[in-house]
Amino acid sequence: MNPEPPEKHGAPVGRRVFLGTLGLGALGVVAAPTLQRGMEAFLGGAAQRDPTGLTDLLPNGGGFRYYSVTSSVPHKDAETYRLTVDGLVDRPTTYSLADLRALPQTRMVRDVQCVTGWRVPGTAFEGVRLSELLEAAGVRGTAGAVRFTCFDGAYSESLTLEQARRADVLVALRMRDEDLGHAHGGPVRLYVAPMYFYKSAKWLSGITLTKNVRPGYWEERGYDVDAWVGRSNGRDDEPTT
Repeated sequence: MNPEPPEKHGAPVGRRVFLGTLGLGALGVVAAPTLQRGMEAFLGGAAQRDPTGLTDLLPNGGGFRYYSVTSSVPHKDAETYRLTVDGLVDRPTTYSLADLRALPQTRMVRDVQCVTGWRVPGTAFEGVRLSELLEAAGVRGTAGAVRFTCFDGAYSESLTLEQARRADVLVALRMRDEDLGHAHGGPVRLYVAPMYFYKSAKWLSGITLTKNVRPGYWEERGYDVDAWVGRSNGRDDEPTT
């Protein structure tokens, strides 16, 4: 009776195959950020033209979901973008994108937490502290709040003056060490690090000092005006600070 052949544990991998596999892996690492940005740009553009909201359910490498309350949002660039600071201030000011980039920049890394449940950990934002723009404008003693408007023509938000002066509230120009893209609210958005992400208004165009807080777009539809992560909207998420 002939003995059984020895058990085979797998054919040996040739040097050429092994090196090719390594090359493909390295190519994937290099290409991944580009592919991710492309996917995010596609989903961001599709979401703005999707009246069903189904694109919000699609996954993407960055972990973000794309929301807009209008069917389309105009694009702004370095030539056309303007940010106005007005209301109860002594020195109303209009900033171009170049003006904002010339000011001292602050970078912070925090988790982004959406009130709908998703979170993107360790997200870098960079921009001008809102408190510096308020100081430059000369806030009057009668002011008690700040209202934010956006060039989509519909979205708005508000903070108390005390909240707006926190060091972790930015007029953001960059996210994840890149200039803010249109889908993420660029070229300039608000970033309120310790609050749910709906407070971080995209496509920021106006900062107006007011006497009292005025409910923003989602707050008029039932969301809390004070949106501290884990302490509002009936949620118990871990804080982002």
